[in-house]
Amino acid sequence: MVIENFESQKDKVSKWFLELRNSIVASFEKLEDIQNTGLRSEIPAGRFVVSKTKRNSELEVDSGGGLMSIMRDGRVFEKVGVNISTVYGPLEERTKKVMQGRKNSPKIGQPTEFWASGISVVAHMQNPHCPAVHMNTRMFWTPNSWWFGGGADLNPCIENSEDTSFFHAEMKKCCDRNDLEYYPKFKKWADDYFYIPHRKCSRGVGGIFYDDLNTDWEKDFAFTADVGSTFLPTFLDITEKRRQLKWTESQKNTQLLHRGLYTEYNLVYDRGTKFGLESGHDANAVLMSLPPVAKWY
Repeated sequence: MVIENFESQKDKVSKWFLELRNSIVASFEKLEDIQNTGLRSEIPAGRFVVSKTKRNSELEVDSGGGLMSIMRDGRVFEKVGVNISTVYGPLEERTKKVMQGRKNSPKIGQPTEFWASGISVVAHMQNPHCPAVHMNTRMFWTPNSWWFGGGADLNPCIENSEDTSFFHAEMKKCCDRNDLEYYPKFKKWADDYFYIPHRKCSRGVGGIFYDDLNTDWEKDFAFTADVGSTFLPTFLDITEKRRQLKWTESQKNTQLLHRGLYTEYNLVYDRGTKFGLESGHDANAVLMSLPPVAKWY
């Protein structure tokens, strides 16, 4: 699908990511507030610290940026980041190589510029019974093409089959609302994408992952927005059920070891990490997915 003037579409996408970001931040702070009895209720409720980020370009031109929102050491969240960014400008050779090196990507030819907007959420929880979670959705544009990508996946250190089934059921409903072929395809994509070859295991219990979605712009954007809208209540529901459960030191140790696995994946294999660093985006924002504390054997 070719759209001659993409400015209105870009504006619509970046505004949606900001709206979703605001909803997530407000909901997570509310979750901190209602943890007013039981575990860790004696400490102040966590709040996000917000800072502006900037893409660094070798060409010394305006290259865009975003907002990095981080909450640390809260009642419920040990560390959670909610980042949005809209970056653009001349496409440097190192960034072009990263984009062209992706398998099955839309034809980008030899573009001279790019535009990208997205939201990324990663939550590491205080309670080992509450699973960590990741959600990311984004849109890329070059003069020759555009595409959407993203997904959501659950990362428990102590797997709970009820939570896993519920998370996948909600992701399936989201996919089925948009295209009945999406869920089996995007679930398998997540299973393959989040596999850690050197450990011969997955990072978590999966979810959905998609990239290079380039069919009909309105349809693809509607699905991408639906992923974000589905993620928030699904994760809140799981967290609400688990946040007051008591844990042992052994279970906390299991959580920290699992975070080591999560860290290995993000630093070695994650494509978003590689693109963010290669494209010159704020390193702190790119690496906000890393947990505050982790262990290895």
